[in-house]
Amino acid sequence: MNRRQAEAAFDHPSLGSATIPELFVSTAARHPSAAAHAYKGGVYDRSLVDVGAIPEAPNDAYADLTYSELETVVKHLAAGFHDLGLEPDDRLSIVSHTRMEWTQVDLATLAAGGVVTTAYPSATDDRLEYLLTDPEPTGIVVENSELLGRVLALEPAVDAEFIVVMDSLPDGSGMAGAVRDRGDILTLGTVYERGATVFESDSWESWLSARTSANLASIIYTSGTTGQPKGVRLTHGNFCANVDGVFRRFGPRSDRSGAVPHLDHTSRHLSVLPLAHVFERLVGGYLMIAAGATVAYAESPETLGDDFRAVAPTCSTAVPRLYERLFEKFEAEASGSVVSERLFNWAVDVAKRFHLADDPGRRLRVAHAVADRLVYSGIREALGDELELFISGGDSLSADLCATFHGMGIPIFEGYGLTETAPVVSVNPPEAPEVGTIGPPLLDVETRIDTTVDIDGTAGGSRSGSVDEGATVGELLVRGPNVTDGYWNRPDGTAKAFVSPDSSESASVDETVESTETATDRWFRTGDLVEQLPSEYLVFRGRRKQLLVLSTGKNVVPGPIEDTISESPLIEQCLLIGDGRPVVGALIVPNVEAIRWWANREGVDLPTESAQLVADKTVHAHIETEIEAATRGFQPHERVDSFDLVVDPFTVDNGLLTPTLKKKRRTITDRYADRIDQLYLDRE
Repeated sequence: MNRRQAEAAFDHPSLGSATIPELFVSTAARHPSAAAHAYKGGVYDRSLVDVGAIPEAPNDAYADLTYSELETVVKHLAAGFHDLGLEPDDRLSIVSHTRMEWTQVDLATLAAGGVVTTAYPSATDDRLEYLLTDPEPTGIVVENSELLGRVLALEPAVDAEFIVVMDSLPDGSGMAGAVRDRGDILTLGTVYERGATVFESDSWESWLSARTSANLASIIYTSGTTGQPKGVRLTHGNFCANVDGVFRRFGPRSDRSGAVPHLDHTSRHLSVLPLAHVFERLVGGYLMIAAGATVAYAESPETLGDDFRAVAPTCSTAVPRLYERLFEKFEAEASGSVVSERLFNWAVDVAKRFHLADDPGRRLRVAHAVADRLVYSGIREALGDELELFISGGDSLSADLCATFHGMGIPIFEGYGLTETAPVVSVNPPEAPEVGTIGPPLLDVETRIDTTVDIDGTAGGSRSGSVDEGATVGELLVRGPNVTDGYWNRPDGTAKAFVSPDSSESASVDETVESTETATDRWFRTGDLVEQLPSEYLVFRGRRKQLLVLSTGKNVVPGPIEDTISESPLIEQCLLIGDGRPVVGALIVPNVEAIRWWANREGVDLPTESAQLVADKTVHAHIETEIEAATRGFQPHERVDSFDLVVDPFTVDNGLLTPTLKKKRRTITDRYADRIDQLYLDRE
C-alpha cells in the first residue's frame, strides 16, 4: 500500500465533519475527561476566572481544562454572543495574542453561526482601523485594557454593536469606567454569565444543525508584506477538508510503525504562533481537536524555554525563524569555552551527516551515539524531553538546519501552504520525510505547474542551485476543497487569483488531475515558484513577486540564498537586493554578540558601540568571508557581490517583519534606499 492509498484508507471518527463546531462536539463527546486546553497562571487577569467559569491556575504553572469543561465554556459564550445580537453570518473580530480565550471565542462564534475575522495586536492604528472596518463586524473581542483603549480611539470609524475584553479591568482605571458606563462594553466573564443564564439546549442544537460546509467560517487577513491586506474567505468546508488532509498524513494510521511520529489523543501541543494566522489556527487548533489532543498555550516567545519544560509537549508548530532562534540559543550556550564550542560543532556535523546518510555505517553510528549522550539529549531535555515532532511552515526552512534537528532526534516536518488554501497544500509525511522539500500535496489537493513563468533553469534551482532531472519548475497552481472562493470585497483581486481549467497558460499538468472543465474547477495561482520532483514531492524556490531580475536578464530567487547565508552564526538576518541592478547585493544584520565572542577568541579589538562595530573593516572582511563560503554552491550570478551591514535587526516592532516573522521586503528596501544606492555606487 503506497502513501496515497494508506491516507485514503485511514478511518477515524473526526474525518468527514461538515463544520468546525461539529468536529469539536464530536471530539468532546468521545474524550470528555481528557485535557483540551492547558493554560498558565499568573500571566493574565482572566475574567473567566473571576466568574468561576474556569479555575485559576497556579502562578507560573499550567492547569488543564477538559473537553467537557471547554464545551461548557463554548456553549455559554455562544449563547452570550447571540444574546448580544450576533446573528448567523455576522462577523466578530478578535484582536488578541495567542491564548486559550482566543480559541474559546473562535469556537463559540462559529457555533453561534458567526464569522470570525482576525487582527494582529501589533498592527498600526491605521491598519487596525482597516481590519476592524472592512469586515463590518457586529462585535469585537480584545485581549486587554490597552487594546480596548486603542479600539475606542478609533471610534466612530470603528462602529461595532458590542466590544468584549478577555481580561478583567482594574478598578479605578479609565477602561473599567468605560465598561461601567457603557452597556456595549463587557468582559468575557460577563458574556459567559449572560450566556449561562439564557442558554437553551434546543437553541444550541439548532445553531449547530443550521450550519453547513458551504457557510462562511472566517475572513482571515493576509499579513500584508505589501499594501493593504486582503480578507481571505474560508468556509467550514475549507477548514474541515484541510483538517482531514493533514490528519490523514499525521494521524494514528495502522499501516506504519508506532515509532513513527504521529498525532492522537495522547498528543500535547505547545501553541506559540499567532492564532490570527491560519497556520496555527488550523494545525495548532482544529487539527488538535480532531486528534483529541491537548493544546497548551505558551506565555510568550520570550518564555519558550520555561514553557517547553513546563508543558513537555509532544508536538509544536513554528516558523523557520523560531527554529533558527532555538538553534542559536543552544549554540550560544555551547560557546562558553573552546572545548564546549568544538564539541557542539562536531555534534551538529554528526547529526546532519547521520540523517542524510543512506547507510550511516558503523563509525558514524558510534559517533552519533556519543553525540547523543553528550549533546543531543541535553537539547531534547531543554525542550521538555517528550517532543516527537515539529511542523514547520510560513516560510522556507534551511535544509541544513532541518537535517540537523532530525539528526538530534527532533524531527521537523516542513510543509507549505497559504491563507487561501486553509492553509496546508503539502507537508512531509512522518514516515518518509525528504529534507529540503515541502513534501507531497495532501490527498485531496491537486497541483499543477505553470511552466510559462520566466525563470532560468539555473536561477536558484533547488536548495543546491540545480534542478533535479525529470523535475518540473514553475509557478504552483492549486485546487481542492480547501481552496478559498475568493477575497472579501475584492472581486477584481479574486478574478486575478484564479486561472480557468482550460487555460493554456499552465502547460505542465500533474497526471493525477482529472479536470471536469467546470467553473468550480478553476486553479488558484499561489504566486510561488516550486520544483515538482518525479516523486510528487515539491521543493519551494521562492515567491514569484520576490524574484530578482538583474539588469543582465538573469533571474535570482533570493530565499534559498538568504537561508544559506543566515546559517552563519555571525549573521542574524539577510535580505538580498539587486532587482534591476547588474549584480546581487545584500543587507546583512550581524549577530553582534557572536561577533564579539569571535573577536575575543581571536584577540581582535572592536569598538564598544554596535553602530561602530558594524562599520569596522575587520568585521566587514570576516563577514565577507562567511558570505563567500556560504554561497559557493550557487551560480556565479547568484552570489553576493557587495553588501552593507545594518545594526538594527528586522523586527515586528519596527515594521520590518510581519507578525509571522516574514521579511517585508519592500518596506526594508524603502527604508534603506539611500544605503542601497550608495552600495552600488561604491562598486562602480
